[in-house]
Amino acid sequence: MGESRYEGRVALVTGAGSGIGQAVAVRLAGEGAFVVACDLDADGLSATQKAIAEAGGQASTVVGDVCMPADVERMVAARPGERIDLLANVAGVMDHFRPVTELDDDMWHHVMAVNVTGPMRLCRAVLPLMRAAGRGAIVNVSSIGGLTGAVAGTAYVSSKHALIGLTRSTAVLYADDGVRSNVVCPGGVATNIGRTATPEVPWAFERLQKSFARTTRTAEPDEIAALVAWLGSDEAVNVNGAVVTSDGGFTA
Repeated sequence: MGESRYEGRVALVTGAGSGIGQAVAVRLAGEGAFVVACDLDADGLSATQKAIAEAGGQASTVVGDVCMPADVERMVAARPGERIDLLANVAGVMDHFRPVTELDDDMWHHVMAVNVTGPMRLCRAVLPLMRAAGRGAIVNVSSIGGLTGAVAGTAYVSSKHALIGLTRSTAVLYADDGVRSNVVCPGGVATNIGRTATPEVPWAFERLQKSFARTTRTAEPDEIAALVAWLGSDEAVNVNGAVVTSDGGFTA
């Protein structure tokens, strides 16, 4: 099972049915955590749970939508015991690279609900548990789209900027309770988020492509998972409110 930085700890991971979330769930379980793995994709969660079990780890799964308050409650309630030591908000969607003039209200609300409101509700739900324990870590997965407007559409970029604000506010307000909050900003990663990344407005995508030439490589999900696991561990005890890029130098 490798390292045991999370032995005896509980981690809640959203988006755990594929991509970065799946890699985070499997890695944390491999380091000793009991993982509450959450996703809308039941088949993906089954694959995640199987991978964890085959490696000797422990996990429960919750098929649910971070946009739904009742599902968020079920995710938090699925923990064993009274603690959640790490919340990893990984679930996210893109916006088909739509600029603001081509953006309808439904897409705006959906992207904001998945990428910002869901993480906020999960933070709100787990923070009382962390404060009672006197410790805890939150790691939100944003994007280089939270640092620049040059990689996606208006809704996605706005949501990922907002997630950084949520992270920083939480870091400041709950540091005295022993809770740390940090955010990871990946560049391109080999995941299935592409299902919401099909360009739908040619002229906007053509303009955005000018920045894509700076891309040096596409990361593997486990490369991002390694960073999430470190930020949530005691090794990062002095890291709070940090915005950590993992983009191969794109934003450099």
